[in-house]
Amino acid sequence: MNKHILLAVTGGIAAYKSCELVRLLKKQGHTVTVALSQAATEFVTAQTFQALSGNPVLTENGKGEGNGMAHINATRAADIMLIAPATANTIAKIAHGIADNLISEMAAARDCPLVVAPAMNVQMWRNPANLRNIDSLKADGVHILMPAHGEQACGEIGEGRMLEAAQIAELLPDFWLPKPLRGKRILITAGATYEAIDPVRGITNISSGQMGMALAKICRGAGASVSLVYGKISAKIPENLAYVEQAISAQNMHDSVFRLLQQGQDAFISVAAVADYRVANASEQKLKKDGSGKPPVIELTENPDILREVAALPNAPFCVGFAAESENVLTHARIKREKKGIPMLVANQVSDAMGKPTNIITILDDENETSLPEMDKDQVAAAIVARMVSIWQN
Repeated sequence: MNKHILLAVTGGIAAYKSCELVRLLKKQGHTVTVALSQAATEFVTAQTFQALSGNPVLTENGKGEGNGMAHINATRAADIMLIAPATANTIAKIAHGIADNLISEMAAARDCPLVVAPAMNVQMWRNPANLRNIDSLKADGVHILMPAHGEQACGEIGEGRMLEAAQIAELLPDFWLPKPLRGKRILITAGATYEAIDPVRGITNISSGQMGMALAKICRGAGASVSLVYGKISAKIPENLAYVEQAISAQNMHDSVFRLLQQGQDAFISVAAVADYRVANASEQKLKKDGSGKPPVIELTENPDILREVAALPNAPFCVGFAAESENVLTHARIKREKKGIPMLVANQVSDAMGKPTNIITILDDENETSLPEMDKDQVAAAIVARMVSIWQN
C-alpha cells in the first residue's frame, strides 16, 4: 500500500539520518516530499533531498511559490506527515499551537495524521517541560516514535537519539494500516530449536526465522500486542513488540510458551521449526574419537508437542500451525491439522521456504484450502493474518 509521505526535517545533527530515511521510503514504493526548516538547511541541503526524493523540496524561502500556498498544498496531498528529526523547539511549538515557521505551519494546517520522531540531548529530553509537551501531543492524537537510548553527538549517553532510519521506515506503516487485531494479544514462536549433543554440537535445522518475524511485524501493524519466543535465527527481530524472549531448546520454548499463556493470549501462531526429538544422553564434555572407529551412540527421546498441548487447553487461544514438508505436502498437512486439533494450518514445501526470503503456501482451515503464489514473506504474512482475522470475525 504505497503512500504519499510528507517528511519535515528540523534543525539537528540527526538530519543526516533523514537522507537514508528518504531512500528507504522510496525503496518501499512511497512518494516522498521533503520540507526543510531554516535550521535544517545548515545540516543538509535542499539539493540533497531533491536528488534522493525526486521531488521539489519545500523551504522557508520557497513556501510561497506557485499559488502562494505550496506548504498548505503539500499537506493536502500527503497521506501522513512525519517530522524527523523533531527538535524540542518544534515539539514545543506544535504542542502549544504556535505556527510561526514552515514546519509548525504545516503541522497546524494538515488534515493527515502526524508522526513525530524526537531528537535531542538527554537532559533536554528529560526536561519536565519537554515531557509535558510530548504528553500534550499524544493527547492531541499525534504519534510519537520514542527516541532511543545511546551515545549522542554531544558525547553524553541517554535517551534522546532519534531512531535509526530503518527503524522508522519499518514502524511508519503501522500508522496507516487497518487495526483488525486491536486489543488482541498474540504469541508467536519463530526460528529453529537446538538440541545439544555435547557442548559444541547439536541437532537443529535450517529455519531462518524470517516467516515468524514477518508475522510478528504484520500482527503488530494490525494492532496486536505481540509476544515473540524465538530460537536460533538469522532474521531481524521487529521493532516495538510487547515482549521478546529467546528459547533455544524445544523444552525451553515449551516452558516459555506456557508461562506466557498464563498471562492471557488470544492467539498462538506456532511458526518455529521445533525439533521432534532431543538427545537423551547428551554429553557434558565434547565427544572425541577414541580410535575404535565406532561412533558414539546418540539416544533420542521425543520433545513435547507444544502446539498440540496448547490447542488441547480448556480455553485454548486461536491456534495457527505450520507444516513444512518435503513430499506430499497437502496430505501431510491435513493429517497434521487434524492431529493437532487446530482451526488453521499453513503448509509449504521445505525447499520453497526454509532459509529463503519468499514462500509458497497453502492455508488450510475448516472452510477452504487456499493456495497462494510465490510472494515475499511480508506479503505471505499479511495473507495469513487476513485469513486469521476472517475466521475470527465469523
